[in-house]
Amino acid sequence: MICSCTNDVIRRRCSVKDPQLRAYAPFVGPFDPCPPVAIRTYLVPPQLFIPFQPMGWPQYSPAEALRLGTLWPALYSPYTPARSKGRKVEVDGT
Repeated sequence: MICSCTNDVIRRRCSVKDPQLRAYAPFVGPFDPCPPVAIRTYLVPPQLFIPFQPMGWPQYSPAEALRLGTLWPALYSPYTPARSKGRKVEVDGT
């Protein structure tokens, strides 16, 4: 997988394990009253890159689809809260 990030610092933060993860460096003004957040991350939903539903796509069983929230494995996007993984939560909660 090729990382879509341009900055080297951001590229190191991007995870090859999660191709839906994107990162960027926000503008830090010289007169900002709060300490800057160097790198922001966000998730891109997989359905943005699938323009149509192909025929014959593999499907989860109905029980598995209800548990995962989608019928198709290609559209599965897991949600892992930052607090449950022991990761540091940024100022805005992401």
